[in-house]
Amino acid sequence: MPPTTKGRRTEAAFLDAARQTFAEKGYLNTKISDIAEVAGRSTGSFYNYYDNKEQLLEALLEQFSSEVVESSLGTRHADPEAGVRAAVTAYWTHYKKYLPEIIGLFQMSMLDDTFRQRWREHRASGITQMLSGLHGAERAGYRVGLPLDALASALVNILESSCWAWLAAGGDLDVEPPDDDTAIDVLTAIWYRTVYGPGTAP
Repeated sequence: MPPTTKGRRTEAAFLDAARQTFAEKGYLNTKISDIAEVAGRSTGSFYNYYDNKEQLLEALLEQFSSEVVESSLGTRHADPEAGVRAAVTAYWTHYKKYLPEIIGLFQMSMLDDTFRQRWREHRASGITQMLSGLHGAERAGYRVGLPLDALASALVNILESSCWAWLAAGGDLDVEPPDDDTAIDVLTAIWYRTVYGPGTAP
């Protein structure tokens, strides 16, 4: 049976409430009753939509992945640097937006095999997109000169680790976390210069 309008509103309320409570209390400290209270729904009604808190986190992570992909694909640029900047901006912006969920994913990946695999799948999606861009650069005549699989993995690592260190972990000792513009500038420069820099130009 297709969901009703009321059902969609209730599910959206649970998702919004989960994002709020994860941000305020942290994923591990949030209880289903907390989510239900913020959503203005009964705890019992939660189970009409999700079996547990972990399943709700999965749904929010799917939103994160979809929004990153849509934002990246929605900005086509003939200029490679503009394209790289758009992709970095999309990842940074949505990582920041979904930070409580990302922290929850990292916490659960250390406790649960299912979430450990979910984290690897999240990375695999990013690596696939990165590889597509690297192959496109080579087709355009850029001489990357590195194994593309390993390079894609390394660039995704840089993006992910930098976002984690600067947004989730409070930055490095004796290094002020950069503001949004600076972070995007630095990450764009690393990616762009590695793939499209003077030594790789057609």
